Amino acid sequence: MKSQVRGGTRWKRFAVVMVPSVAATAAIGVGLAQGALAASFSISGQEFKVKADSLVGKDFVQYGSVASGKDLHGKPFAEPVGVSGFSEAWITNMCQSVVTPDVPFIGNVSLELRAGTEKNKPVYAKDIYLDVSSLKADAEFGNIDIGVAAGSLPKSEGKPGIQPGTKANPYGFSQRAETATLTNVEQKAWATTAGTFRLSNLSLKLHKGTKECFTE
Repeated sequence: MKSQVRGGTRWKRFAVVMVPSVAATAAIGVGLAQGALAASFSISGQEFKVKADSLVGKDFVQYGSVASGKDLHGKPFAEPVGVSGFSEAWITNMCQSVVTPDVPFIGNVSLELRAGTEKNKPVYAKDIYLDVSSLKADAEFGNIDIGVAAGSLPKSEGKPGIQPGTKANPYGFSQRAETATLTNVEQKAWATTAGTFRLSNLSLKLHKGTKECFTE
């Protein structure tokens, strides 16, 4: 079966992460530099944006959770997220951006990361989880099950279930699919983890002012 849906600041606060995904009905993505960490790490106080031409993933799962950390002023905060997992994902023409406001003597500074710009050399991620706050995309799912109890998601090796350390209700709503294909992706997220992350044609730049992959 297939289903279709439309779906007080310091330099060290820059996050180098990237994620595409689907909000509410599906989400997938990839992440940088966090390896296979459990989801219990404290997130940064900055959301980041990701845009991609396409993302293709295997063994998709998604469930609700809460991401927590401290904002740029050091105050605790918590945000509801859709946590999504894939055993593997491939992304073409990826752009990720994050804006750090009010850097002393400079003002706003934007980090822009691009990779997978060649169609036959996409970005690759393995064992990926991501915390997504919003997403716009066209999506197609193969053999999807909607309304699965989160605690009954796959737990075997190589198949993503609830990520260790995630604040998730095992009796709550979740969904799963064998495959997912997203196109024209625009996403905002708080965090991503991945066991393996390969970036082809990586380019990372800093810009004075606000320069984002997309505007709302």
